[in-house]
Amino acid sequence: MSGEGHLRAKRVAERVREELASLLSDEVKDPGAAGAVLTSVEMAPDLRRANVKVRLLQDGDDRRRRGEVVGALRRASGMLRREVTQRLGLRFAPELHFFYDDGSDNASRVEQLLAEIEAERKGR
Repeated sequence: MSGEGHLRAKRVAERVREELASLLSDEVKDPGAAGAVLTSVEMAPDLRRANVKVRLLQDGDDRRRRGEVVGALRRASGMLRREVTQRLGLRFAPELHFFYDDGSDNASRVEQLLAEIEAERKGR
């Protein structure tokens, strides 16, 4: 992949993460998705697939709860895919693949996500 294509995929991935975070807080009504936080989005170079990693604010050590949150997001993926494509003006609707991010916590990243959530709540 060219350096330019890689940079474009990274830029689009960040915008997709921002839109998904907004949609998650405002549009996803499934109680199974409650407490989900998007930790990262990795876009394929052709922008047709996105791997979306999520964590739970609470109960992240509960395997059943992890499965619930991923299942809820998969059920909402059609709506999320349509909305992200429309909001970002993408040529193709990327397939959204959700995974639980069970890697070790990066404390600064978690703090950043919590600050974003708080800012969104105050903005409403």
